[in-house]
Amino acid sequence: MSVCSNAAAQHVSKIILSEQGEMRAITINLDEDVIVNVSPDGKITEWGTDIYKSVDHSFRPLQPYTGKTDTFRNDDAGQKGKIKIIGKTSITYFASYEDEALRGKIKSIGALTFEYFPHYENKAYSSRIKRAGSLTFTFYPEFGNNPDQGKLKSAGLTAFTYYGPFDDKAYKGKLKSIGSSSYKYYGSGEMQERRGHLKSGNYIQAVNGIKFVIRQ
Repeated sequence: MSVCSNAAAQHVSKIILSEQGEMRAITINLDEDVIVNVSPDGKITEWGTDIYKSVDHSFRPLQPYTGKTDTFRNDDAGQKGKIKIIGKTSITYFASYEDEALRGKIKSIGALTFEYFPHYENKAYSSRIKRAGSLTFTFYPEFGNNPDQGKLKSAGLTAFTYYGPFDDKAYKGKLKSIGSSSYKYYGSGEMQERRGHLKSGNYIQAVNGIKFVIRQ
């Protein structure tokens, strides 16, 4: 029996990153309120049902999905044991006979396809996800003593900036802006227990149709 995929159901809904700009996960929405979290290097780290989808926070655990699922069994080594079907959505992976740097990484989730930076690219982001569906990612490169190397630079039309090495030591290197939304932190001259903590700006920011979630 074939598995149908609703192309409109699979889309990037959320990006999870640290205050220092480390992209930790890309969240893909499926049908039946299922979400799949994918690591920057193209591995599924978590999936399940988001029963609180109407609540505007992203720090809750996912619930087990009770619908139809299947895994790869006697298949290629790059796919064996990995989740194959969630509900109406099929998932594919790069096989062992394909590019060695891509083996085992997600190739597609339903109609959503993935592209990766080549392994010979700048090592600050080589082999990371370059594109998920129509959403493209860029990262700051390793170049000299660039303090932002490896940090998320853009996700689609949304740009990211960071406090520089000459800013206050309590927040240097931390996220300064997401698009037009800015972030400020308590400095080293303020109460010790507040130093480096967020002073203004939201930990959850919706920009250009995507929710960006900041975790410490």
